[in-house]
Amino acid sequence: MGIDYISYAYATAVAMGGVVGYVKAGSVPSLGAGLLFGSLLGFGAYQLSANPANYYLTLGTSTVLGGMMGMRFLNSGKFMPPGLIAVMSLAMVARLGARAAGLTNGRLE
Repeated sequence: MGIDYISYAYATAVAMGGVVGYVKAGSVPSLGAGLLFGSLLGFGAYQLSANPANYYLTLGTSTVLGGMMGMRFLNSGKFMPPGLIAVMSLAMVARLGARAAGLTNGRLE
């Protein structure tokens, strides 16, 4: 089994985004959300690395996070950080959605 570096990088970026939001703006909700979603995505990346067909947690978390951050981007018009996280989440949803639809062979791409 290979390591899903893309999912681990995404999880790390989400968690670090929460930490940076706390450090720069003192935002406790950013810290909490970043660590919560980053942890879920980290566990999902572990599951994907162990079994590429086990994408459900990462797909669901990416969908929820993408929707939340997409709405924040539309409301604020600021690309950083909500637009960036929304784009990254959309990319993960597309990647794992293709796997769910059977368009890929389930290997780590």
